[in-house]
Amino acid sequence: MRISHKRNIQRKLHKQKPLLTNTVSAAKNVQKVETAIETAVVAEVVVASKPVVASKSAATLTPKQQQVLDIIVKHTDGLNPKGIGLQAGQEDAKAASWATGALKKLTEEGLVERIQMAGNKVLYKAL
Repeated sequence: MRISHKRNIQRKLHKQKPLLTNTVSAAKNVQKVETAIETAVVAEVVVASKPVVASKSAATLTPKQQQVLDIIVKHTDGLNPKGIGLQAGQEDAKAASWATGALKKLTEEGLVERIQMAGNKVLYKAL
């Protein structure tokens, strides 16, 4: 595609409105934003007054993460990513890579403990 053609297309996509209508609508938008900010500040004060209680059940997990967590909880002695993937019904070649994304998130959330074994072997245990 020619560069000049790309420029023409971009120019058509980014056509500017006349200056006068922009300033009038911008002034109205500023007033709307200011009132929205004021209501947000009041809402933050109300929300901040409530005590925050963090629990393991409050963590939002995807269905895949929940499935991986259930598999880890069943195996108290720990399980490697390939074993988790195989338990979930994945094929042998994809099992470890399927589980690693969910395991990383669960480790960050503090629901699963990552145990480094000799070399590159890793086990995951539920906390």
